Amino acid sequence: QVQLVESGGGQVQAGGSLRLSCAASGRTFSSYTMGWFRQAPGKEREFVATINWSGAVTYYADSVKGRFTISRVNAKNTVYLQMNSLKPEDTAVYYCAVEQGLRVPRLPNEYDYWGQGTQVTVSS
Repeated sequence: QVQLVESGGGQVQAGGSLRLSCAASGRTFSSYTMGWFRQAPGKEREFVATINWSGAVTYYADSVKGRFTISRVNAKNTVYLQMNSLKPEDTAVYYCAVEQGLRVPRLPNEYDYWGQGTQVTVSS
């Protein structure tokens, strides 16, 4: 069982920045793929970014490419999502997730564990 706790959400004006953190339990964090997803009201959960176990492989949704950066510190069992140049359409609940294999997937149903989410609200 893996437990994930997100933090760092909040309200920010358009053009601002936030950094989300996701702390994971477990001794094998360094072997997990970690992903960030988001879900806006009335919409399906969508992929934002993912990072493999070493940090050498990352993928981003086109909508956030060039603005968001995913990173991890395995010694701290933590993955981050740096979000810059935020837009109102980035408003959503952001979730981190764990994939326990060696894949680096972009579909929610390929992830094994989820955090409770953190709200990000971007005002215009």
